[in-house]
Amino acid sequence: MTIQNILDKVAAYHPDLGKDYNGCDGVKQGNPNQECTGIVSALVPTVDVIWKTIDLGANLLYVHEPTSYLTPDWPEWKADFDCTVYDEKIRLIREHNLVVVRDHDHMHAHKPDSIFTGVLKYLGWLPYLDKEQPIPFGYTIRFPEARTLRDINRELIEKIDMNGIRYVGKPNMKITKLSFAGHLYPDAFIPQRYKEDGSWTDYATEIIKVMEENGVECIIPGEIIEWTVLSYIRDGIAEGRNLAAITPGHFNWEELGAKYARDWIEELTEGKVKVTYVHTGDLWHYQL
Repeated sequence: MTIQNILDKVAAYHPDLGKDYNGCDGVKQGNPNQECTGIVSALVPTVDVIWKTIDLGANLLYVHEPTSYLTPDWPEWKADFDCTVYDEKIRLIREHNLVVVRDHDHMHAHKPDSIFTGVLKYLGWLPYLDKEQPIPFGYTIRFPEARTLRDINRELIEKIDMNGIRYVGKPNMKITKLSFAGHLYPDAFIPQRYKEDGSWTDYATEIIKVMEENGVECIIPGEIIEWTVLSYIRDGIAEGRNLAAITPGHFNWEELGAKYARDWIEELTEGKVKVTYVHTGDLWHYQL
């Protein structure tokens, strides 16, 4: 089975984003017409993940996040200076004849989102998914019994395999309703604008609205800024409100989605090729 055969199966499995799709997904490095010797599913193609792929004897590295350090994630370096770190990384990939494929937009296009299906599956929270609770570009969990913020943090650290976690809130506060929110930076998901009635909105504003009107006590966002929702939560806590935010970081936030990708790629390849999930590892270290 060639790597291209596998990619054809993946294309048939995914939602069709249209003939004019020109996003970040696709082959980033290597020749997909070679026979597949094994597949590694990982969230980020770090140098450590690349070495683990080589050690496993796999030649298809299937990832969700960029190979390069430039947002468009081109296969070639396009800045006006040499990046020797990137050059060494690409040399390693090519020397071992690896194929790197990025699957970002198509995973997120599933309904429900493939990445967060995996996150909830491997956290064991899928049974608690509240399909009736609206949150823009996110998912709400309703625990059958209230849990402390401290216990939720411990579970996330253990199941995602993190070095620690940042949070806003009181460790002993009780949480029943928690939402995975999207990225909290300007113009993410909902652009900053005035609505027809003259009121202001953007994505962060809509998350605050959900917390104010729908009783969401805690959010777990992706990328963050500190002057919108997190400042609202901190001030709310100071006023005696039951509010919290858990900020594992973007890559930790989606890590278990790569573990789930191993599952569906294994099904598509019908066991004919070994598929291994490789944990990227926590980017963050903590010093107290």
